[in-house]
Amino acid sequence: MGPHPAVAAIRLAVRRVLHDILNDHHASADRPASGEQSPDERPPSPLVLVACSGGADSMALASALAFEAPKLGIRAGGVTVDHGLQPGSDLRAEEVALRLRELGLDPVESTAVTVGREGGPEAAARDARYAALDAAAERHAAAAVLLGHTRDDQAETVLLGLARGSGTRSLSGMAAVSGADGRYRRPFLELDRQIARKACMVQSLPVWDDPHNTDPAYTRSRLRHEGLPALEKALGKGVVEALARTAQLSRDDADALDAWARQAEASVRDAAGLLECAKLYALPPAVRRRILRQAAIEAGAPAGSLFARHIEEVDRLITGWRGQGTINLPGKVVAQRQGGRLVIRQG
Repeated sequence: MGPHPAVAAIRLAVRRVLHDILNDHHASADRPASGEQSPDERPPSPLVLVACSGGADSMALASALAFEAPKLGIRAGGVTVDHGLQPGSDLRAEEVALRLRELGLDPVESTAVTVGREGGPEAAARDARYAALDAAAERHAAAAVLLGHTRDDQAETVLLGLARGSGTRSLSGMAAVSGADGRYRRPFLELDRQIARKACMVQSLPVWDDPHNTDPAYTRSRLRHEGLPALEKALGKGVVEALARTAQLSRDDADALDAWARQAEASVRDAAGLLECAKLYALPPAVRRRILRQAAIEAGAPAGSLFARHIEEVDRLITGWRGQGTINLPGKVVAQRQGGRLVIRQG
């Protein structure tokens, strides 16, 4: 008799991602290096870490990784991040680390972070968490870090992007592969949250439910417990699946437009590298605004704080020039039109 359907589903999702990681690892190892390598000098089997909070999604992911990795000759470890936002969070993080070790993962570490305030509590916690995961991955020379985001998380991300009005890229949600050199992998983006919870239940895996996930002070929590249920009540079941599908379609469109913008950028700069307004004006708005956004980021504007309304203001320096003054952008970046050129720089 095979495993429970929920367990089988999460294991299959993880197995597929591990195969991809293994293929990438082999391709990297096969690239020509300086001098010939003997078999003993070739890179060891890759290490894959799972980021685990102790919640159902990440515990199901950790369990599946522990089961599938040895069959493929992959080393499997885990990281849990203590955000320090609740009493006893350090003890809870140590408990999660113990559970990961009991699953057979090695290395396992618990790392504490200090959460700042920039961008709001949710964004600040996310930034601190990813910085800690990046550091752990580099410390252990990990080939990848698995994240437990589900289709439900994807649907919430799409709705949050829609509310911000940040364009197609924001609607594309989370990528299955992201980060430097494809470090982060999300095996569960096509699985719903209940499958992960069910998998934990049938395997008797202990699960910790973060009270922040039900705290109405947090935007994502309100969306999860009030917004999405209201949408399903008004529009019927299938909203989560439709939003996740929208994310993929939007991602395909955004990738194509990003590629177009990268190709077009060189053609709209003069010999000194300044953006020429007349040439920018001739581009389709979606391509032009991508070039403007990238220029602002390169000048020092934080990507997470740069919204569509900011780019629209800069765009009006090109499409609706009436002698406007300097446009102030996040990160103390300014944009202004000077003699037919658009200058974006630190103010």
